[in-house]
Amino acid sequence: MESYTPAEKRQRNKLFRKGFRQALADCVDPRLEAQIERIDQRAAERGALELRALHQIQADARQTLANAKATERTAPRTDRAAARQARKTAEDAVRRAERAVQRAED
Repeated sequence: MESYTPAEKRQRNKLFRKGFRQALADCVDPRLEAQIERIDQRAAERGALELRALHQIQADARQTLANAKATERTAPRTDRAAARQARKTAEDAVRRAERAVQRAED
């Protein structure tokens, strides 16, 4: 997963267009390719960090859901409605986290 900043996207597109024009003239400057590679490398590193953070959030949400389920099962009758609502909220958080991880991995 790559995570480009807006400035990196603009710079990369500018370099790509310049390299494309040079390729048409058959005299590509290797420094252009090196700059594009450096931008890609930084974006890949940033994307890996973000993906790792998303996986951690997903794991935390799953742990919270497990705790909420256990609380619901052991809650007295008077507290069961609140425990059920807490479980549903935890399930929503797990679904949001899973969708975020899925979007990031695709």
